Amino acid sequence: MGACLVYTTRGGRRWHDGGLRSGMNKLNNNGSMKLKVAASLIVSLTSIELANAALSVTGSVGGAPTGVNKINFNNLSLGNSGGVANGPNGSLTVSFTGDAQTVVNSVGGRYAAPWLSGGNGNGFGAGGGNQANGADTTKYLSTGIGSVTLTFGSLQRYLGLLWGSVDGYNKLEFFNGNVSVGSITGGHVTASPNGNQGVNGTLYVDINSTFGFDKVVASSSSYAFEFDNVAFNSTPVPEPSTYVAGLLLALPVVVQGVRRLKNRQ
Repeated sequence: MGACLVYTTRGGRRWHDGGLRSGMNKLNNNGSMKLKVAASLIVSLTSIELANAALSVTGSVGGAPTGVNKINFNNLSLGNSGGVANGPNGSLTVSFTGDAQTVVNSVGGRYAAPWLSGGNGNGFGAGGGNQANGADTTKYLSTGIGSVTLTFGSLQRYLGLLWGSVDGYNKLEFFNGNVSVGSITGGHVTASPNGNQGVNGTLYVDINSTFGFDKVVASSSSYAFEFDNVAFNSTPVPEPSTYVAGLLLALPVVVQGVRRLKNRQ
């Protein structure tokens, strides 16, 4: 099982620091009567950021959770035509830019098939059956040096995918309409995003979002970002420990800010 982390988007630390500086300026100009107001401002900014920003990311050799929609892309034509991907249960629309496309097997220097192991293919086979362990022999998606867009018919809060040969320059960005609600890279999935094309380089990645999204864009600045077996759900997959961790990570920022304000009094 890989490590689990809570990733906070939108440059939150700088936003907090800006709030602290604003609070300190108010204290300097108006005296100690502003302390409570400034402290309240810090807490408010922290709450707003947590509401905006949390993506929890888990990478492991396990597959998608039960009870979610699962897509294997096997009904798509090879090449860059895209279209509606169906089943084993659920559907989404796939579109491409650049030399992104639906592929099969591997082509040296261009794309490498993800690996199935430890249940990564459970529920994604024909009729909802399980896929055998080993290199993925079914159709999957590759960004090339371009992008793959997955569009959903409604807002989702969970995304899972079989992420092959994870690289640091692979990126997933989440949108509500045309508004970005957060993004991650391969560096948020594993501590060593080195493009390993063997079994140890593929992880099943579960991502929960505190914001709903109806579009996900996968992109890569170099060859390539390959993935298969996408799962999605309109509510997060329960991971209460990650959300508690996010709140605990924010708490020292609030405490430190209040202490700074008191010291400047």
